[in-house]
This record gives sequence, C-alpha cells and structure tokens, in this order.
Amino acid sequence: MGVFRMPSLGSDMEAGKLVEWLVAPGDQVRRGDVIAVVETQKGAIEVEIFETGEVSRLLLDVGATVPVGTAMAEIGVVAATAPEPTPATPILAAPAPAPKPAPAPPAPKPAPAAVPHGQPPSSPAARMMARDRAMALDGIDGSGPDGAVLLRDVAAAKPASFGPRDMRSAIAAAMSRSKREIPHFYLSHEIDLHPATDWLAARNAGRPPEARLVMGLLLIRAAALAARKHPALNGTYQDGAFRPAAGVHPGVAVSLRGGGLTAPALRDADMGGLDDLMAAMRDLVARARTGRLRSSALSDPTITVSSLGDRGVDALFGVIFPPQVALVGFGTPRLRPMVVGGGVATRMAVIATLSADHRAADGRLGAAFLADIAARLQIPEDL
Repeated sequence: MGVFRMPSLGSDMEAGKLVEWLVAPGDQVRRGDVIAVVETQKGAIEVEIFETGEVSRLLLDVGATVPVGTAMAEIGVVAATAPEPTPATPILAAPAPAPKPAPAPPAPKPAPAAVPHGQPPSSPAARMMARDRAMALDGIDGSGPDGAVLLRDVAAAKPASFGPRDMRSAIAAAMSRSKREIPHFYLSHEIDLHPATDWLAARNAGRPPEARLVMGLLLIRAAALAARKHPALNGTYQDGAFRPAAGVHPGVAVSLRGGGLTAPALRDADMGGLDDLMAAMRDLVARARTGRLRSSALSDPTITVSSLGDRGVDALFGVIFPPQVALVGFGTPRLRPMVVGGGVATRMAVIATLSADHRAADGRLGAAFLADIAARLQIPEDL
C-alpha cells in the first residue's frame, strides 16, 4: 500500500490547500496522472501521482490546508505480474442517494450531474473560473438550484487564501535561506546578438505572430545547451553533496499578473526543434498565469533562467533557487558600441550573468559556461 503525500513544490512551500480531488476510491491511476488540485503561494497546481495502482482511500477533505508531507490518499499498488485479485467484497460504485419524496416536476438545473468528487454542485463555467482564480468551490455560497455554485457566485467571491503577499513572503523566506546557506559567486559577460537578431528576423519573416520565435527562446536554448555541456551547473545540492541532473529542465522565471513570481520547468529544453520548444514555453507561461501548472513543473527545474529584458534592465544578478546550484540572468538586448574586425560598430548585445554555488562549481567553470552561451548565439542556426 502506497501513500500519496502533499508534495513539496519548491523550497519556499511549507503547506498546501486541497482545492479539488480528481479521483475517487476505486479509480485506477497511472504514473503521471493528475489526481488533485492543490493551492500554494504559487497558485493552483495540478498534482501528479508517481506510481500506478488503485485509489484505496482519500484521507483529506477538500478545503484542508496541511503541511508538506502530510498523507493525502492511500494507493494500492498493483504488481505487474500479479494475477487479478478477487476481493472478499466487490468494489462498488458510490451508493445512489436515498429516495426522496415525490417532488414537483423538476425544473432544468444549470449544474451538471457529474461533479468532481468532494465538490459541491457547480456549473462547468463556475468550475473553470474557480480553477483559473485558484479558488475552492466549497468555500463559495451557491445561488443555483440545491445550492449549486454558478458563474456569478465565483465572480462575486473573494479570491483564495493564498495571494501575492503570501507568495512574496514565501519567496523572501526561500531567498533569505539561499543567501544564508549557499556560497554565491557572480559573473557577467556581454554577448553580441547581431547574428541571432538577423537570423531570427529571417526565420520569422512571413510567419503569423502566433508562430514566431522570440529572442528569449534563443537565450533559453543556448543556456540549456551550455548546461548540458557543463553538468556541474545543472543539478541540485542536497544532503551535503551535489547531484547532477539526468536532463536539462530550466526553470523559466514567469511574472504573474496578480503579483509574484514562479519558475516552472521547461523540460528537455536542450532537445527537439525550436518551434516545439516555443510552443511548450507559451503553454508553460499560460499555465503559470492561469493557475494550471502541474506539480512536476515546479519540482523538476535543474537550473533557473531569468530575464528582465522587457523592463529595460541592463543586467540582473539573481539569487539561486535552492536546491539548484545556478541561475542565469539576461538583461535587455540593446544597441551597444562593440569592437568588430578592428573597428567600432553598433551591435545588438545583451549582458548575461551567472549566479552559481561555490560548492558545486568555481569561477573558471562559470566563465566557460557563459562563454559557451555566447558562442552558441553566434551560430543561431545550430541552436
């Protein structure tokens, strides 16, 4: 019998609130299935399970706020070679409600018959808005038939208990711990973006806006490829030792509309085509800003990439997100005077920075890492 626990979705998370169960006792689940929605300081997160089996028992009620590690459900693990079990008592569907006295002819109801387990009756539009706003339906008074929660009820309700202030407090606590425990060192390097700018313009020519690539994608790809070449900067430091990651999953810093910041993982950013990576990045940003991130996106980052390019900042020196060991920062690409071929020319350039953990790497390795990013951006067609 396995136990599904409240996951840790980052070093700044101490507790989570169960917003919705997406499974019920008796349901079969497979590794990677989303089985619950949990609200944290980062918003509403779709939580995945990491084993295959059958849901035996749900241990938490919707609306409960519990610390990380608290048991949430019991999962009966099904062995691949085991014969089909014959239970002493059959597994039954949820019992039908007790018969009611004959009512007057029923009026049509806006709430659907199928309602997620543990949730009050609600309309599909209400559930969608509640999820986008990271709100628990059980805390909203419904004005529909039999107390069903309608769209207008969600629109009028107060937002969820975790807000921008909670997020900023959690981030501040994590960053204070990071500065206190991690021996940071910092490097910066100016990178010529002229080849990348020209290549990007040619690649996007004739494409509709939704199909165009952006400079930020090239910067992330170059950083991911450099991280693959320099594995000492791609991994985590835990229990007194550095552990290199099996893949390159940059945590992409995303500013949230309501305030705050999150850095979900863009998985395998060193692999595949740029168009596919662009689509994955757009989806990741949209999920982050609508409270639809999956738990793996917050537990998988192996290195963080942050940019303030849209804010006019020349350079940023970030604080490492523990237990990661490195953060790459990019400032605003802008025209700068640069020496080219023995003369001075005006070129598009960006300042890249590295914040790294001295327990995992040193300045020489960090310098090689930044130089690798710069070299890759001179041959953008190979990214």
